[in-house]
Amino acid sequence: MDVRHSPPPTDFALALFKAVCRAAGSRTLIDDLRRGLSRAGLVAAVRDHDNDRLFDWLVEAISYQGVSDAVAGAYMNAHGRVAAFDVATGLAAGPSCPKLTSYWQFESCGYHKGSGTCSEPDHARCCPVPSHDLRNGRLNQSAYATYLFFRDVTSHDLVGWIDRQLESASAAGGAGGGRRAALRQSLLGPMGQIYGVSNKVLSMALASLLLGADPGRPLWVETGASMIAIDTLVHNWLHRTGILAGLGCEHPYGPRCYGPNGCAGIIEAMSVRIDARQFNPDYPADFPRFVQKAIWWFCAQAGLNECNGNRVDDRAACGRDDCPIGALCARQPLRRAD
Repeated sequence: MDVRHSPPPTDFALALFKAVCRAAGSRTLIDDLRRGLSRAGLVAAVRDHDNDRLFDWLVEAISYQGVSDAVAGAYMNAHGRVAAFDVATGLAAGPSCPKLTSYWQFESCGYHKGSGTCSEPDHARCCPVPSHDLRNGRLNQSAYATYLFFRDVTSHDLVGWIDRQLESASAAGGAGGGRRAALRQSLLGPMGQIYGVSNKVLSMALASLLLGADPGRPLWVETGASMIAIDTLVHNWLHRTGILAGLGCEHPYGPRCYGPNGCAGIIEAMSVRIDARQFNPDYPADFPRFVQKAIWWFCAQAGLNECNGNRVDDRAACGRDDCPIGALCARQPLRRAD
């Protein structure tokens, strides 16, 4: 690209965002989510305020953290999943550990599967936390922390709690990005404190639930539409295309993706300028989740498989001449060659 004739950085970024949405944006994103949630029983769970079913869904989603979906799924298929009934049964036995008294006291449980150690060794013999054969002790802790959150913070009614949180955030006023941020934070803030739950997994899970479970809850749909999950594919696309450099927002993948001038903020800012109704008239005009999913689908091997480490040498500028957005891309190496 001849920098003497390059467009301003925001226009350059916007052109790439529009191109990737045209190439990979789903026209049926919300309908697909609703069908999937219905098949999984989650539409009924939201309708019936079925806390146990929602617990099972969220804990399974958490189980996919840190490894490939294939590895996580294979382990659960071989060793079983932890369900709300299992945790409730363990707690009903009246374990002596003070960590299991409440959600707030469970902090720093410290259970480690490999060594069998924890922060309360005097109570380990009758503790239910290690009784579930999960992939690692962190997941055991997450399961109990999630159950205690559902019990103590939401009063066994996650659906009602979400309704109240969003109504309160909405009543506080505001508009545009500030309103969306307040709605998201009303859920992600408290739930993000659950032990072992990453921002990415929580955003992905809640976005799907809020967008697809009940179209009759407009605050759910509005909040879900604004939730953005940044994985390496999305971050690397923003780097390879030159968007991060052009906007002066270069950063390594990780927590900074959600910070000031991070990947999530860039996607949200660009989505304001992309009317998603051109892809489906029933979509909200400003639809950050749609934009983020388009980037992911463009890059993912399971999607269009256009921009990832299998197709592009990370040490060099992309040399492909058949990429649908290649004419716009700055072709930045992901990392410098040694």
